[in-house]
Order: sequence, then C-alpha cells, then structure tokens
Amino acid sequence: MQTAVLPPIRSDEYRAIASPWHTLALILGEAAIVFRAAAHAEHMRSATDLNRVQMYSRTMLSEWLGFAFVILGVWLAGSSFSTVLGERWRSARAFFRDFGIGVAFSVLSTIVLSGIADHLSGPDPDRTIRFLLPHGRFEITMWIALSISAGICEETIYRGYLQRQFIALTKNAPLGIVTAGLAFGLAHSYQGLAKASVIAIDGMLLGALAHWRRSVRPGMIAHAWRDAWVPVLMISMKH
Repeated sequence: MQTAVLPPIRSDEYRAIASPWHTLALILGEAAIVFRAAAHAEHMRSATDLNRVQMYSRTMLSEWLGFAFVILGVWLAGSSFSTVLGERWRSARAFFRDFGIGVAFSVLSTIVLSGIADHLSGPDPDRTIRFLLPHGRFEITMWIALSISAGICEETIYRGYLQRQFIALTKNAPLGIVTAGLAFGLAHSYQGLAKASVIAIDGMLLGALAHWRRSVRPGMIAHAWRDAWVPVLMISMKH
C-alpha cells in the first residue's frame, strides 16, 4: 500500500528571528518615516524647484539604515543572516535561476497589478507619484541606484524580516504574508489610498514568492527591475 509523501515540515518556520522589542522599534521607525513622507508629499507634488537628487539620496540613506537595523537585530538574536536574505548563490546556475524567476515574476505581477490599479485609480492615477520620477540622465542614474536599494532593502525588511516575525507571531504563514503585505502598503500610503492598496497586494505577492522560494533574492530582483523601469513605462504609456 502506497502512502502520500508530504513535504518536510520546516522546524524553524514559526521561530522568531529577532527580539520583539527590536521588531517594535523597527515598526515605529518605519511609521515615523511614513508620517514624515505623508506630511510633505502634497507640498512636493506642487513644488516647482524640487531637488530630486537630494530626495533620492535621503531615501537611499533611510533604506540602508533600515537594512542595517534589521541585520543588527538578527545578529543580536543569534539568528543566521540567511533567515532574512536566503541562502547565498553558490553557482552561476543558482543566480540565473533566481534572476529568471525574478524577471518573470516582475512581468506577470505588473500585468496583474495594472489590471487591479485600473479599477482602483481615478482619472489621473499617476499624479500621486509623478513628482518622484527622474528628469535627465543624472536623475535617471540616481533613480536606478534608488531602485536597486529599494529592491534589496525593502525585500529584506518586509519579506525577509517582518514577514518571518509575523509568521512566528501568528503561527500562520498566510496570515503572516498578508500582514507584512499590509504593512508594506501602509509604508507607501503617501502615494494615496489607491496606489497604497495596489502596493499592499504587490507585497503579498512578493511575500508568497519569498515563502515559496525560501529566499528574498528573486523578490529583490523583481522589485528592483520593476522600479527601475517605472519611468520608461509611464512615458511609453503617454505616447
């Protein structure tokens, strides 16, 4: 008589990877950044002399400080860095596999999210983020650097760290993924309710990808790839 072979149970899936106090401090820090961004967003949308290079630089600094804080908390708790970053690539084949998954996910999720955004957004859905987009070669270069930083840092913070902590807290993987996705959407609430809602769904999709792959590396690639192409896509859509 044959028996079904079940996938192995991960003994560490519901284990916290850092102190609850560290997680609370991270959430409060992210909330402070969000409130500040929301308070200044409308002013920046109407500004005629917006310094985007300075804005990109400050945002990258904030992203990497958050990344460093996560790594510090994981280290202090004695957890492996692979718990938030995934196992490092040990061969070119492993890299190209994750790269292919990341690009494919980016394309497919963009199609899905665009359809959702069409139903949620108003007559001018790009107004809320148009002030963020680069003008000129130097700003485009800075935007690409910012996109790479966001891909690495936000995936580490929200999928690698917070999602693992929420799963450990709730003892429920789907609930942890949804909670981390909602937190990701709230972190972008300065872009407006419609955009934040789409970003929350995006966070849940990225969370499912990270949980499936047991790594945030494909999500980092997808996140950075899509962010870097946003200006090009928006310009092409206008024409």
